[in-house]
Amino acid sequence: MLLKLRRSNQQGFTLIEIMIVIAIISILSAIAIPQYLAYRTKGQDSVAITSAKNFWIAAMAYFGDEKTTGTQINRAQLQAMGHLATEPDVIGNPTISYNAGLITLANPTFTYTGSGRVHTLNTNGTISTP
Repeated sequence: MLLKLRRSNQQGFTLIEIMIVIAIISILSAIAIPQYLAYRTKGQDSVAITSAKNFWIAAMAYFGDEKTTGTQINRAQLQAMGHLATEPDVIGNPTISYNAGLITLANPTFTYTGSGRVHTLNTNGTISTP
């Protein structure tokens, strides 16, 4: 059928062939782009959750090593002391206080700059995710 549409002295693609290719590309991109964005958001959430867990572990290790009570420390201080790696894409500077076994948290949120989803660190070390 396509051979009938072409004249013998013309070369190139017909309009129908180009439209079919564009339709195929559109269908593939309609499926692939949302999947890619979902995987990217999932990865960004993992970074924020890992950052919250690392903060909790570093703070508990600090309080265990220092044998101090009634003190508090925040994420920036742990990073400055070298107890916690710097993660520039994660927003949040929570403060954790330890007083005779009682743990309190101030501003316990971690957010990856790309996703904007807020993850909250709880006083028992678990993380609440949206």
